[in-house]
Amino acid sequence: MKRFLKILFWMVIAIFLVPIAGGVLYMIAKSTILASSNRIGVIFVRGTITDSFEYTDALASFRKDDRVRAIIIRIDSPGGGVSAAQELYREVLRTREAKPVVASLGSVATSGGYYVACGASKIIASPGTITGSIGVIAFFPNLSRIFEKIGFETVVIKSGKFKDLGNPGRTMTPDEENLIRESLMQVHRQFVRDIAVARGLDESKVDAIADGRILTGESALELGLIDELGNFQDAVQVARLLAQMEEEPELIYHEKRRRLIEMLFGESAVRWLDRLFSTEVAPVRLQYP
Repeated sequence: MKRFLKILFWMVIAIFLVPIAGGVLYMIAKSTILASSNRIGVIFVRGTITDSFEYTDALASFRKDDRVRAIIIRIDSPGGGVSAAQELYREVLRTREAKPVVASLGSVATSGGYYVACGASKIIASPGTITGSIGVIAFFPNLSRIFEKIGFETVVIKSGKFKDLGNPGRTMTPDEENLIRESLMQVHRQFVRDIAVARGLDESKVDAIADGRILTGESALELGLIDELGNFQDAVQVARLLAQMEEEPELIYHEKRRRLIEMLFGESAVRWLDRLFSTEVAPVRLQYP
């Protein structure tokens, strides 16, 4: 009887464990040995660009993966912080030297969002995509009148006259305004220069439209700011041709790390909150509006 129960026990184990083990081995093999080398990596850049690390990390990962033959960056962003946009632009440039990178512009890809796209091998946008807004902006709230009404006062002790630049408790001085304007124009020149180099355009041509104006995808095509009109699937076919793929590619999507607040309130609410509060952290921005 004991022998029978022992045999029955191992039969039950085999019935349940063998399929599970087989499934695990198949998944491992599929992700390594059997994985297609006809892949296109897809990275979504959505909302305000406040930190580039996750995107640059994804680009580097796809760039080093020999099974990924091209990359698509789907951009739906009004822009964001200067350094974040520049870091991502630089990584896109570096990646396109190794394999094709196609930027697919969504509903809005303006200012820093367009800056990032410029690093790509090709830029695709819909006719009605809102893009452009080439320029730099800074927000510094002046709450001095409100503070006077409620009797709120700040005492500032500083080591230099510019150390509390942007203090919302007082009006900005002319010297401070000039300092900010000089910094803005320096970043603006960097923006214009990088677009001209990446797009192969004359710098004066870019400078003529770098006044913050927004453009439709159709207008951007006429000005040489994008390469083709089309949607995401058109971008896939462009990436396929650039990578010289004969068969239909397999799309591999980068999984964005979701913050707890995004899980609780959704991405739309978090984007609104980012735009509302992030100016305090990075007042100088490549962003529309």
